Amino acid sequence: MKKTFQFIIAAALAFTLASCGKDDDFDASIFDTDIAAVDDSQATAPFDQWLYDNFVLPYNTEIQYKFNFPASNLDFQLTPADYNKSQLLAQYIKYLFYDVYTLHGGQDFMKKYGPRIFHFIGSAAYSPTTGTETLGYASAGVKITLINVNNMKFWTPENEYTLADMELLNKDQFHTMHHEFSHILHQTKSYPVAYGQVTPGSYDPITWQERDSVKSHSLGFLTQYGSSATYEDFVELLSCTITDTDTRWMNTIIDACANGGLKVGDKEQVLTLIDSLEIKDLDDPDKGWNNFTIYEESHVSSATGETEKRFVPSFHQADARQEYSAKGESAPTYTKVADFKSFRSYLDWAESHATAEAAGMNAILKKFDIATKWYTDSWGLYLFKIRREVRKRQEEINEYTRNNVIIYDLK
Repeated sequence: MKKTFQFIIAAALAFTLASCGKDDDFDASIFDTDIAAVDDSQATAPFDQWLYDNFVLPYNTEIQYKFNFPASNLDFQLTPADYNKSQLLAQYIKYLFYDVYTLHGGQDFMKKYGPRIFHFIGSAAYSPTTGTETLGYASAGVKITLINVNNMKFWTPENEYTLADMELLNKDQFHTMHHEFSHILHQTKSYPVAYGQVTPGSYDPITWQERDSVKSHSLGFLTQYGSSATYEDFVELLSCTITDTDTRWMNTIIDACANGGLKVGDKEQVLTLIDSLEIKDLDDPDKGWNNFTIYEESHVSSATGETEKRFVPSFHQADARQEYSAKGESAPTYTKVADFKSFRSYLDWAESHATAEAAGMNAILKKFDIATKWYTDSWGLYLFKIRREVRKRQEEINEYTRNNVIIYDLK
């Protein structure tokens, strides 16, 4: 099954509030206030108390870790989340998500704008029609559903997290959280119309999943799903900035520079962006971005019969082949153009254009300018500082877990 990632954000719900008469009595609650917030008779009471103290009281946020069938998406066959992994994830959400935005946005920021419900699902969610994997979805800017919780590794002192484990956690859960939370933010304060005007003719809400990484990046999108709509493009830029690894970012930049995606003057801005992302060891010869090959791909289109050509880096060659195969197209041919032993030499090689429509790296740079300004002007947040804080905490995840995380046994 082709594995392409997508997010689903549900349409906003409309609420009609009836006006209250002046004779209404607000002195007494209509609810039974004698019922305890946490049921001590439940086997999960210790963890429920932790959730109450750390989410309900400070943020008015509920973590639904027990399987909520009516609230699940019935289009998928889903299973409950593992109890112990749910505890670990909840504590990571506090440390890597809520605490980060509270630190940089102020004590009241997440109290006002944070999601009100997190719903955990244990299994993955694949579409039987498109073959895409849904990584999460949000409802009315209130609830975020996180899927594939059981796929995360359970931390133990003998089996601590590696960088690969953290990257998987980002892919399956934290990228989704930042993506959906960014939807909440832009639905509260709209992002500039100018953002969608950078690549207005390149969005494809129907067949975006047929675009491979090279195509998406060459058009000026950070992900395939980002090319489906302007608002998805916008939140993908924010969430990718916060959670993508150095390698993913460098691969994206190499793709985006390869096929006419640079204008005169952009190369200096590319290096500035890399510096802002704090990509480590840019000139380390052992990094993949300092050792790759550029191929010229030739493909005869079944629709037009014409030969189409583009540059494809070696690290995305297999992905490109797979996309043609998935669409039932003939296999492309590849001719080696050049081997590169450093990213800087590649950037010197990449062609810059004096006049061209915004695409590729040029479009990504323009979108960064618009999005980061909105992020700061609207919320007082600095996107690259959020990235730096998240990365710092992720690098210290083993020490934090060892010293702070408690996994409660069932009573």
